[in-house]
Amino acid sequence: MTQDFRSLYAHGFVRVAAATPTATVGDPAANAAAILKLAREADAAKAAVVVFPELSLSAYAIDDLLHQEALLGAVEAEIARLTAASKDLFPVLIVGAPLRHKARLYNTAVVIHRGAVLGVVPKSYLPNYREFYEKRHFAPGAGVRGETIEIAGARVPFGVDLLFESAGDIRATFHVEICEDVWTPIPPSSHAALAGAEVLINLSASNITIGKADLRRLLCESQSARAIAAYVYTAAGLGESTTDLAWDGQAEIFENGQLLAAAERFVSDVMITADIDVGRLRAERMRVGSFNDNAVAELRADRPFRAVPVALNAPAEPVRLKRKVERFPYVPSDPARLAQDCYEAYNIQVEALATRLKATGSKTLVIGVSGGLDSTHALIVCARALDRLGRPRSQIMAYTLPGFATSEGTKSNAVALMEAIGATAAEIDIRPAARQMLGDIGHPFAKGEPVYDVTFENVQAGLRTDYLFRLANQHQGIVVGTGDLSELALGWCTYGVGDQMSHYNVNSSVPKTLIQHLIRFVAASGDVSEETARLLHAILATEISPELVPAGADGAIQSTEAIVGPYALQDFNLYYTVRYGFPPSKIAYLAEHAWADAGAGDWPGNTPEAARRAYDLPEIRKWLRVFLTRFFAFSQFKRSAMPNGPKISSGGSLSPRGDWRAPSDGNAAAWLAELEANVPEA
Repeated sequence: MTQDFRSLYAHGFVRVAAATPTATVGDPAANAAAILKLAREADAAKAAVVVFPELSLSAYAIDDLLHQEALLGAVEAEIARLTAASKDLFPVLIVGAPLRHKARLYNTAVVIHRGAVLGVVPKSYLPNYREFYEKRHFAPGAGVRGETIEIAGARVPFGVDLLFESAGDIRATFHVEICEDVWTPIPPSSHAALAGAEVLINLSASNITIGKADLRRLLCESQSARAIAAYVYTAAGLGESTTDLAWDGQAEIFENGQLLAAAERFVSDVMITADIDVGRLRAERMRVGSFNDNAVAELRADRPFRAVPVALNAPAEPVRLKRKVERFPYVPSDPARLAQDCYEAYNIQVEALATRLKATGSKTLVIGVSGGLDSTHALIVCARALDRLGRPRSQIMAYTLPGFATSEGTKSNAVALMEAIGATAAEIDIRPAARQMLGDIGHPFAKGEPVYDVTFENVQAGLRTDYLFRLANQHQGIVVGTGDLSELALGWCTYGVGDQMSHYNVNSSVPKTLIQHLIRFVAASGDVSEETARLLHAILATEISPELVPAGADGAIQSTEAIVGPYALQDFNLYYTVRYGFPPSKIAYLAEHAWADAGAGDWPGNTPEAARRAYDLPEIRKWLRVFLTRFFAFSQFKRSAMPNGPKISSGGSLSPRGDWRAPSDGNAAAWLAELEANVPEA
């Protein structure tokens, strides 16, 4: 990696800008000056592309002035001046202009960079209804392909078949369309996206009427989602003629269906920027097979696109990312979004378990309850599933199975929760059976030696699961698994006859960071009593521990996160590894952006103050190395044999029948090498 690690351009991001200068009706020189002022602001912001509205050099609402030779000549002169001025500017400038070509007038977008016009794109589809009469002045550009046009002293590509493709170290391809084009059933940008354009650009005029801004947003948002692309939109604003129409200067930037930036409307000389994750778009397209199938079906050999090279090279100095990156990819910080996600996740789990219970004809649900987060939430799901089926909660056979390190606090919480839920509760002390097994295999602990190795731990974990399966046989039930997605990712479970196995695991695709919020959601939902809600909050406050090894001489208990790393970071690493396949260097870069400053950005609601901490790059690097080693080298065999369970989020699951299929005998060498080579130690 030759660029600075902390520059957005080193990690597949591209900063784009959308600008709405104040228009001056029929005055190309004044309009060019306004454009150039905002272009210089985009240069200072280190935006790679800056987009201006439709016919921004002449103004849009000038009617028959568009056929005046003096005006058209002035437009061409100002294009030449803008082109000369762009020589010292970093961004690609895309401006709207009426241009003559072969005795016709076209509504065009002129693409300018570093002292040259790279190409000119005509508007494909002309509105000629309601208040629009563009066919009175312009020729449609839909059939214009393979042509050139004389502009600013050079002959350059002209047509709707242009893809502007970076030939520098900033990897991005963009396509330009104009206003009405995106309102058509098949916008030109659809085919451009299929041909490889990741950034779709729309220069618009589009007068404002009540409610129209929402429709524009819907069109652009949906186009970015369908095309798995960024969509940059800017519309004419103040200064346009208001003889019969009004203008609001709507400018918005989207990425794959998500709004990244929006300008304040009805304001003069506005520019917005957004950092587009082009790498993410490429990764998503590679995974969505139907996108490429659609390209094969829709792209025609007789209508090829022309690639126009753009010498886009990143600035020498690092450009800091300004994009919002959620600390918890599975847990949105927006309260409304989080509430909806918790509602959906909880009900997916409940419905899935209810369906499995009906399908098996089982009479009971058998579950081990430790007093920890995972089993607490799984027990709640069991209760709600039986409620939904109209069956008594007494059909939950819930067991606490204390071992050598079970604390009185977690045990009492488990017992109280089972009683509060209304389950048929019981306790089975596994220590006698564990001592017998440890003695049978000649383990030193059986002779009184304080040896707490993996065998010591797994004897306990295995016995718990063994009891639960035999109890399920006895009570004609199914064992409900409690282990979560984060534990499966890190291999933090005992294989086979252990907590890795169950008849059905409701938590298998729920990450640890989300489970905490699901419990809070249930506690606040009114579905449980105030006493139960208090109990749930007490469980949430308990340190995460498998409680398999006795506390040390200093009283410190076995801490899961001290071994496998903070779940906040490991869930972050998991999301970007599985969902997008990002390299470790990009994951570390995003993690530092999200976690370096505890006071920056938003936290999900109800996040305890003690949990609102920061992680610096050395910590991020350390725990990412642990994640890569455990995920790729040590734990796939456990996931290859995982039981059924419902997929919860678009972040994916690790089921070998679904989102993640990998060899059990793989290794982490390539990922660790990329981490070492490209992530600095500080």
